[in-house]
Amino acid sequence: MNDGYEEVLRAIASSEPTPGGGSVAALSLAHAQSLSIMVARLTLGKEKWADGHVLAESIISKWEPKIDSSIGLAVKDAQAFDQVMGAYRLPKKDEKEMELRNYSIREATIGAALAPLETAKESLELLRDIEKFIDLCNSNALTDLASAAELSGSAIVIASMNVRINLDNIEGDDVNELSNQLEEILGAHTSLLEMIRSKVSERLDWK
Repeated sequence: MNDGYEEVLRAIASSEPTPGGGSVAALSLAHAQSLSIMVARLTLGKEKWADGHVLAESIISKWEPKIDSSIGLAVKDAQAFDQVMGAYRLPKKDEKEMELRNYSIREATIGAALAPLETAKESLELLRDIEKFIDLCNSNALTDLASAAELSGSAIVIASMNVRINLDNIEGDDVNELSNQLEEILGAHTSLLEMIRSKVSERLDWK
């Protein structure tokens, strides 16, 4: 751990509203990606786990570049919230200003929902890859991959709350579409986590 890591944690712990839950969801995804890559490398490092080498290589090539993207999502989420606050601070002295303010609030709120929704989508995709890899990875690092799955699941749950809180007070076909996407992600993530947990327990002979 270094000063930069501690600085991020202290920024989260401050009295400022950002970075908040949506950013933490994205950072949880980044941790899940990093753990998955570590397990992939540990699998590649042993001929004993040759059956998992192709998947391990795929995970490294696919997810290593996305760690920076996830950190970017954490920043994007904080910026989106700041834009919502900025929209609420717009003047409302006359009808024209009110219309502009209302439009700006809605657009900013949609933007604030899109950032965590992207985190949820990426987390679900990682869960799908973990579910395929869990049977073939280095068994000595199995709990690390299981931890990556749990972090991915947590990222989805946290991100979903941030999507919903932004969509609760606005209406429209675009809002309905985003809500439907979120429900699909939540449903898929539940079944994936159950499968992963079952496979982990079976490989470790945990009752």
